[in-house]
Amino acid sequence: MSATILCVEDEADLRSDICEELVAAGYQVEEAGNGQEALDLLRERSFDLVLCDITMPRISGLDLLQRVRQAPDLADLPFVFLTALAGRQDIIAGKAAGVDDYLTKPIDFDLMLITIAARLDQVARIKGTRPPTDAAEGQSLRAALMGADEALNRIAVGVFLLDSDHRVLFRNRRADQLLEERDGISLSRDLLLRGGRPQQTQALRDIIDRAIASLANGARQGSEAVALERDSGKRALVAVACPLGKGAAAVGEPVVGLFVTDPQWRSSDAAQAVAQLYGLSPAETRLALALVRGLRLDEIAEEFGLSRNTVSYTLKNLFRKTETDRQADLISLFIASPVALGPN
Repeated sequence: MSATILCVEDEADLRSDICEELVAAGYQVEEAGNGQEALDLLRERSFDLVLCDITMPRISGLDLLQRVRQAPDLADLPFVFLTALAGRQDIIAGKAAGVDDYLTKPIDFDLMLITIAARLDQVARIKGTRPPTDAAEGQSLRAALMGADEALNRIAVGVFLLDSDHRVLFRNRRADQLLEERDGISLSRDLLLRGGRPQQTQALRDIIDRAIASLANGARQGSEAVALERDSGKRALVAVACPLGKGAAAVGEPVVGLFVTDPQWRSSDAAQAVAQLYGLSPAETRLALALVRGLRLDEIAEEFGLSRNTVSYTLKNLFRKTETDRQADLISLFIASPVALGPN
């Protein structure tokens, strides 16, 4: 039986478009024009997921979410915000209230369908493997899952979890950013990952297929990688496919982890963490970040209005504090961290 989704959106035309996409994807859909209508429907019948705008008359999406989380029979209902409010404070407020995911306007319907499928599959796996025995256990399990989700969102590598049909069951925040850039990797309507060019799409599918086959054969192989060229001219993305588990998985379970790295992406938060670790001064940190940007010492001196001798002296201090003796080794400290430590 197909899942039933409650779509809550006060813009009638947009709500109609969303529902049309959901129905075309095989879902059963109920509509609500505001939070109060949605609350009435939730009291009348059961739903598998709520897709909800935030800014609405009568009862806002945030208020509706809070009421849903406070209701014992609705507390675990997957809830996804669909909104133009994607600022830091809005996300914090939603996370604090217990929202499961955010989708921003204008709507990317492919991303919307993938997000919904991933959330529903997550719920199905939880219910099928270890149903909570009481309310306290259910809350503990929910907290653990939210913690794992947030931890993966701090990773500076794009993480995709795929099933045996190449369907994306989960992706972290960095993966979403890579998809939004539409430069080297994308998702098609049938949910298959694609590279930037046909031959790279095939190469990407091949390493995923080999990872899947290794699990089915019981001969778990190591990871395989492929470079994904980008139309922007930036350095190619690096995609690494790894089999998950030790044997054939059930339908809808993740079997492959795909990890996508952008060699040119820099996390300023990770750089600041390195600076803190080695006790670097602000001037030393600025110099290191300038080197990461590829500037020569004379260019750094000109940009910062310093003498070449001052820059050279600061560089010597950097080498001493970080126990390095080459610029290449120094730069690697600032770009090798796999974690983006900022809250967003």
